[in-house]
Amino acid sequence: MSIGCEEEGRLVPGASPTRSALTLVPTPIGNLDDITVRATKVLGTVDGVIAEDTRVTGRLLQHLGIQRPLIPFHTHNEHRMVDQLVARMRAGERFALVSDAGTPGISDPGFLLTRAAVQAGLSVECLPGPTAFVPALVNSALPCDRFLFEGFLPVKKGRRTRLEGLRTEDRTMVFYESPHRLRRTLDDLAGAFGPERPASVSREISKLHEETVRGSLADLVAHFGRHEPRGEFVLVVGGVS
Repeated sequence: MSIGCEEEGRLVPGASPTRSALTLVPTPIGNLDDITVRATKVLGTVDGVIAEDTRVTGRLLQHLGIQRPLIPFHTHNEHRMVDQLVARMRAGERFALVSDAGTPGISDPGFLLTRAAVQAGLSVECLPGPTAFVPALVNSALPCDRFLFEGFLPVKKGRRTRLEGLRTEDRTMVFYESPHRLRRTLDDLAGAFGPERPASVSREISKLHEETVRGSLADLVAHFGRHEPRGEFVLVVGGVS
């Protein structure tokens, strides 16, 4: 079997890296070996790389031996940058959009620019590649044929309402959480769904201290009561049975 892009239902050798005005490029979530050959080619041939944090992306490009202009694009400037970037793409420039880790647009900046580029009639594509919730979901040992990705729960306003709305959800649910809010979120999930609901918590995916803890929500509350949460977390919770 050949390795490369899929064309008319079969795999063929990779052609040119990209002809799109905007290419969303997933980047490693911890292990630099997870960068794809195609992602490397795209990053090395576009006119510029739109980055959530230019310092983080700069280190990645340096590791890959790539030099390209870096354009900062994050939650504090994305609204005012969108029109500017769309105008540059209309003028013929091609850009790669990356987040600090994983696939841009999934709980990261990227959606606004992607939507604006599509609405402007520009060509947009997203490369396959790393994202944290897929390995966490598959490794949870919970059903993953149907699932609901919730990302980060609201910190304050709307949090209780969101959880109440998920109380009768029968699909497996996926959440992101930071270390300093993990214990509170596990308590809230146990309160909303019941302490015996099956769940898993994955942290530091693809990194040296990667770990997945499985059990009931009560088990996970107890575990992280004994162990200080460190790293970035993906919570997977079984649906109501």
